[in-house]
This record gives sequence, structure tokens and C-alpha cells, in this order.
Amino acid sequence: MRDSASESSVSSFTRRDFVKRAGLGGAVALVAGVLAACGTNGSAGSDAAVGTESSDGKIQVLAAENEYGDVASQIGGEYVEVTSIISNPDTDPHDFEATPSDAKLMSTAAIAIENGLGYDDWFDEMLSASENADRVVISAQQTLGLSDDTENPHLWYDPKTMPAVAEALVAELAKIDPDHSDDYQQNLSDFKDALESYTSKLSDFKQSHPGAAAAATEPVANYLLDAAGIDIKTPWSLQSAIMNDQDPSAQDANTQMSLLSDKQVDVFVYNQQVTSSLTQKWLDAAGAAEVPVVAVYETMPDDLGYVDWMCAEVDALEAALSQGQSTTSLS
Repeated sequence: MRDSASESSVSSFTRRDFVKRAGLGGAVALVAGVLAACGTNGSAGSDAAVGTESSDGKIQVLAAENEYGDVASQIGGEYVEVTSIISNPDTDPHDFEATPSDAKLMSTAAIAIENGLGYDDWFDEMLSASENADRVVISAQQTLGLSDDTENPHLWYDPKTMPAVAEALVAELAKIDPDHSDDYQQNLSDFKDALESYTSKLSDFKQSHPGAAAAATEPVANYLLDAAGIDIKTPWSLQSAIMNDQDPSAQDANTQMSLLSDKQVDVFVYNQQVTSSLTQKWLDAAGAAEVPVVAVYETMPDDLGYVDWMCAEVDALEAALSQGQSTTSLS
């Protein structure tokens, strides 16, 4: 049913199962095969754990997704070297297969950052295949204290997530590199100041558009929509089905079509990275009814940092409700 923007359609089992089956078997084998050849590259004379620093002494940070990698770069500054495994906004991030270079990165990371909630289980498996007792794993799920049955895994759209991840990262960096703990704290303060532009936009939007309503293909940006005070009219059962690469019920599909064709919502929010013939049908219905559409992403666009990305999404929603303007791309 589902077609990626640049990949062939994926199979019918759930997205989480797809990730595990498509990525993990090869990933674990890759890690096991590559580790023997990787060795470690810790700086001579360093007090840090072997293999956790680059040749120029920077702390190695590995992020599963680039939105977390961007925050790590802002917090660590010049003292870290950050690599994000998933960084291409043009593909479905769930359709992932590891490479030998990924395995090598995992073998040397001092800090690894993941989303959790099953979104990047492949990351857990690949890390567990690369033993490193000194490596620290920061999970957004665990940092926020969320249970495994939390329905929506797209945590980076929640305004609470990145400040919490950033604080956890500062704590770990200060343990590894106490000499620069003040720098990390200052970077955290600067990051939180920058985030105020995002939260301020959300607050202004909520005040300007009380009672705003949206339809959505899946819950990618639901945390943002909730924070903006937007009522999501699409049934959760439909959003969950699309998220897990399943066909929604006929009743839910008809409800979605009515929301759009009868213009019962102010905006239609869709996952720009992953579309299908069904989501295209809804996009066409929105266009016919003059319901503006807003594209959202699971992977941070190349030319935007995390805060700019979130602000751009809120600006797109503002343009939709104030001007009836659609935003089909942020790049």
C-alpha cells in the first residue's frame, strides 16, 4: 500500500516489524563482522574510555536520527563529533539497512542517542552487538519516563522532548569531560533560549486560532498539533493503521474523506516522506475542497536545524489557517 518518496513500496506487516526484519538481521551480522576489523582509536594518553574519542580528541556521539544528532552538536559544540545514521529526508526512515560504516561508528561511540518506543529498535540491536561497557545510551523515551505502550513514537515533535534529552546529554558529557562542563551548561542555556522561538510560536498560534481542527494521515506531528491547540479529527485507529503500514477500515477511510471533502477541518497534515495511493486520494480531496495541506517530516530536512525545523512547521500551519496557503515542502 505504501510508497516511499524514493523507494519501492514496503511490505504489509507493521512498520516496527519491518524495521526489525529488514534492518536487524543484516545489522547484527554487519556489526559482528566489522568489529573484528575496526579496532579502537582512542587518543594516546586520554583518560576517556578506549575508542570513545576521535583522533583529534573529540567525544564520539552517535545518533539514530539526525534531529537528535543536531541537538547533540549544539550541546557538545567543538568538543564532540556527532554522526547521525538516518539523515536523508527523502526516504522512509523505517526502511533502513545498516552498512559496515554504521557498524564501525557503533563500535567507537561514547554516547548513543535514540528515540525509543520501538521507533528505532534496530539501533538497540546494533549497539548490543557491539559490546562497550563504557558507552552511554540516551533514550528520549526513558528520559521522558514513557511506558512502552505509549502510542505515538514521534517524540521529537513534543516541545518537552529535546530540552530533556539535552539535559541528559549535558550530564553525560560532563562525566566524560569535566574540564568543559561549564561550556556544556552554557550550550544548554543557549539551546533552551533558541527553543523559546518554537514554544512562543506555538503559544501565539494557540491564541490566534482557538478551535482550529486538522485531519492527518498519521500521528507524525500530533505532539506539535496538540501543543498548538489543534483538534485532530482523524480517528486514531486510521492514523495508527497508516503508521503501521496497514489498510484503515472502510469506515475510518470514509470519515477521513468526509472531513476533507466537506471541509470539516482547517488543514490537512500529511507525512511528506511516505505517501501512498490512499494518502494521495486524500490530498486530492483536500485540494478539491480548498483545504490547505501541510507537509511534516520524520527526518530533519537537510538545510534546517532542529529549532528552525519546528518553527517552520508552525509557520506552515499559521500560513494554512491565516492565508489558506499549502506547504508541501520545507526544503
